Amino acid sequence: MIIDRFRGEAFFLSNFYPHPVRLGGALYPSAEAAFQAAKTLDPVQRERIRACPTPAAARAAGRRVTLRPGWDALRLDVMRGIIRQKFRDPRLARALLATGDAHLEEGNAHGDRFWGTVGGQGENWLGRMLMETRAELQAHVPERA
Repeated sequence: MIIDRFRGEAFFLSNFYPHPVRLGGALYPSAEAAFQAAKTLDPVQRERIRACPTPAAARAAGRRVTLRPGWDALRLDVMRGIIRQKFRDPRLARALLATGDAHLEEGNAHGDRFWGTVGGQGENWLGRMLMETRAELQAHVPERA
């Protein structure tokens, strides 16, 4: 099975899903907002992102920040930490586990071939990290007799 859009019943997989994530002592309303804020070390720019009314607005604001040194080398680890934090919520962890062994692919129409795919083409780092997190959760679920 493949889940190739993080909408509808699969919306909880999206970084736009409204679930608080902590970064540097501040609580952000979504994984997207936390990730965008992590791009900069400037507290004013981080607060501007935290205050955005939607994850899409946070993404747009994140495109205008002063990037922290070495951001390209850090971004995968930052995202991995944000995803792990989000799925510490028992309800979200159960939902992720319920995807079983489905291939998770962040299919999108906005052209992001790094975090997702467009027309099935792309690196799908978000999907890969979600599957990695699911495998970590599966490893800690006690087997049923």
